Amino acid sequence: MDLLIMVLRTVFLYIVIVLIFRVMGKREIGELSVLDLVVFIMIAEMAVMAIEDTNDPLIHTVIPMVTLLIIQVSLAFWSLKSNRVRNLIDGEPSIIIENGKIKEKEMRKQRYNINDLLVQLREKNVKNIADVEFAILETSGKLSVFEKSEYSTQSQNEKESLNLPFVIDGIVQEEHLKKENKTKSWLSHELRKLGYKEIGQISYCSYSDGQLYVDLYDKE
Repeated sequence: MDLLIMVLRTVFLYIVIVLIFRVMGKREIGELSVLDLVVFIMIAEMAVMAIEDTNDPLIHTVIPMVTLLIIQVSLAFWSLKSNRVRNLIDGEPSIIIENGKIKEKEMRKQRYNINDLLVQLREKNVKNIADVEFAILETSGKLSVFEKSEYSTQSQNEKESLNLPFVIDGIVQEEHLKKENKTKSWLSHELRKLGYKEIGQISYCSYSDGQLYVDLYDKE
């Protein structure tokens, strides 16, 4: 009888956990944030304890799981509305290599050592750090690598753009402007030339190859 109860509890909790994860949304394992991992670990631990302790009512496990679901969905909603909340939850990408030069200060800040860097570069078949234009440590822990173009037609005075966002959710990303040697007044002027008078109406704006890409908020 105890084995049957254990099997039934396992099936029930399996269904509950699948439903919870479906509500949380689809994300690849490599894209999970720290908060996602915390929630997943806590839910898994609750499920194991509930399966082992058949005398404990399942409602004592389901209620904490639903509470975690509400917290996670609420944070996801707030992160969609606020770039600050999104950065607080997921963090920000970090430039580890720029123009073939390792940025040791940023590596120390991210507690990311040279061995980690070399391993991920080898995984992307990059043999020489000097061949890397940009290497970006994503919030998921993955390393995005952009190698220098062997047949680049750019002059030596021209620098490849990293295509960093200048505006996210109507907020100017001034640190990104500085990386491209641009100013907020320059951005406002260029946007006005394109017919965009209010930065607050812009969902996303990036700069690449001397041109601005602008995406406005959808009209509801």
